[in-house]
Amino acid sequence: MSNSFSEIILFQVKPDKIEEFEMLIRTIQAEQEKLPGCTSVKYMKRFYTFDGVENGSPPRELTKIIKCVKYYSYLEFDTIENCGKANGWFFDTYAKEVMKLLIMPFDINSGYSI
Repeated sequence: MSNSFSEIILFQVKPDKIEEFEMLIRTIQAEQEKLPGCTSVKYMKRFYTFDGVENGSPPRELTKIIKCVKYYSYLEFDTIENCGKANGWFFDTYAKEVMKLLIMPFDINSGYSI
């Protein structure tokens, strides 16, 4: 979508809270998809890395959890205003519950899609 507004969030989840986080995110995602102006909602769990891999080779699977498990969300909206409303909805509805599962506050990056 041209000139859409996107938001990427990094969640650093406590290793003992992974299952709880994934259950909660499934609920949140289903609700986010219904928000006004939301055109796309995706979540990703970091399983692989390119560290120590030869150029052109596939990434290697992560084998152990050091401090946390990283998850990313990618949300896309038709306008910056609808993104702001959705962000407010998230903070009002789920932020406290999500924060209990993280090692540190989540990091939000946003901007217009290219």
